Amino acid sequence: MPDAAAPLFRDPIFDGAADPTVIYNPHEDAWWMVYTNRPTTNTIEKGIYWLFGSDLGVASSDDGGATWQYRGILENLAFEWGRGTYWAPEIFEHEGVFHMYVSYIRGIPVGGPPAEMKIHHYTSSDLLDWTHVGPLALHSDFVIDACVIRRPDGGFRMWYKDQLNGSITWAADSDDLYEWTDRAEVLRTPGGHEGPNVFELGGFFWLIVDTWAGQLVTRSTDLEKWTEQGLILAGEHGVPNTRADDVGPGLHADVVVSGERAWIFYFTHPDRVGSEHPTVRSRRSSIQVAELRVEDGTLVCERDRVAAPQL
Repeated sequence: MPDAAAPLFRDPIFDGAADPTVIYNPHEDAWWMVYTNRPTTNTIEKGIYWLFGSDLGVASSDDGGATWQYRGILENLAFEWGRGTYWAPEIFEHEGVFHMYVSYIRGIPVGGPPAEMKIHHYTSSDLLDWTHVGPLALHSDFVIDACVIRRPDGGFRMWYKDQLNGSITWAADSDDLYEWTDRAEVLRTPGGHEGPNVFELGGFFWLIVDTWAGQLVTRSTDLEKWTEQGLILAGEHGVPNTRADDVGPGLHADVVVSGERAWIFYFTHPDRVGSEHPTVRSRRSSIQVAELRVEDGTLVCERDRVAAPQL
């Protein structure tokens, strides 16, 4: 079996692909990767303006995720006048309808943080023509990074980051994917975290979050009580791994489970040192992939030995 390409994908327009979500597109018989398309070429060197004003990029794979081709951006998402910011899409298919929950920020904030960050709901039958349903009423007006799965007892659960209250993970439940009710705080860590992702593998549910030093892994049998395991994809910015561009921690990930195998799609900042990103080169990011497996109740990820995905 061939090794996975490293990097797996780079955005050819801005070289700032981040926060990937991977979903099967039955209309093309292909896998789609939808991601935050960061405009890294913003010429303002101070601040984080380059993180805003982003579209959602799209890449596709017709060989099970081994190779990816840039396709463009999701268009016509705007529901108000002006240049909006779209972050961290989550796409969940149910009964032939694709539901997208994407973090939205009005405009490009200058001189301070945005007035609010909300998760907005869209629906589509083909992943191209999207209908804006509206913002979700969640724990605060500074929420991002949705992840949705079906609950074993029926209905659906969403995990998201509450940025206003310590960058923690909250959960909300829904019976129909439209109306959501906050449930409880799920995970709080020193220094905060982001990008919660939940999946089922090896007889357990797993919740991983991006601590900016690796993915913190927690395990559950019922989606209620979670036990911390430790970090996977850990690393320091600027410290290389053995694979090209696989440098530092694996950031904001998505997991695709296919049969008894699973792959984690994450991004890295190959040329970033510490917390600084003053140049276009230091801002660039690459999508990587690694396989996950469960050994004796522990989630294992070896980023040095990576076979090409078989989704």
